[in-house]
Amino acid sequence: MTSKGEGVPEKRSPRMLGLFRIYAERYLARHFHAVRLSRAGRPDLEAARGRPVIVCLNHPSWWDPLVGLVLAVRLFPDRRQFSPIESAALAKYRFFERLGFFGIEPGTARGARRFLSVAEGVLAAPDAALWITAGGRFADPRERPVRLQSGLGHLASRLDDGVVFPLALEYPFWNERFPEALARFGEPVFLDGKRGPAEWTALLEERLGATQDALAAEALSRDPDRFEALIGGTAGVGGVYDAWRRLRAGLRGERFRPEHGLGRGGGRGTP
Repeated sequence: MTSKGEGVPEKRSPRMLGLFRIYAERYLARHFHAVRLSRAGRPDLEAARGRPVIVCLNHPSWWDPLVGLVLAVRLFPDRRQFSPIESAALAKYRFFERLGFFGIEPGTARGARRFLSVAEGVLAAPDAALWITAGGRFADPRERPVRLQSGLGHLASRLDDGVVFPLALEYPFWNERFPEALARFGEPVFLDGKRGPAEWTALLEERLGATQDALAAEALSRDPDRFEALIGGTAGVGGVYDAWRRLRAGLRGERFRPEHGLGRGGGRGTP
């Protein structure tokens, strides 16, 4: 990898990434009713062909890295994925380096310099993808206006080519015991080196906010038909309640369905 930046030591392991993906998908399936991608908000992969990619996502929950990993592997399977992480966390979980994470010290000048240097090195390769929670903190997905740290704007101003995909995530409860994990990509932003850091930051804040608004409207509709289910997870209440429902369905000659809701966002008024 050649670049203006220092690059990332190639400690990534495709084998470990594959194994961790299996773990992540099973873990998500146990804790969510489904992981869903908006049909109206799939990334435009043709627009990104031959260009490095930055995915700029909001950060509503602890689950974001696992959901991001599933999206990265499923939607960008031919790209080498990287993401910054706090150096202290990386020191505790060294195997993250094998998944493409690199350490930075947030909130420090040294951390900012390292982020820019490593990110430029990563994005010198057209098959790379860099995933960034650019807000720098946990924030409710309805919080407005969206505010991003300046690092992404500085990075964007240094790149003559590339594509930024805004990505909105949220985790609402619909009709089931377990929540939904929802994702939607926004319109791509093409980098051309013609704006300054503040201009890029403002533009990306606007685009990420618009993507979050679009996902919020879909979440409020409670309509699973608007989404593609990437992972089907856990449904039903469990225990005695579902045992009785299963028995009752069998006595009626019906197929037992553990889902509580019926149809587009609807639920049963009575068991």
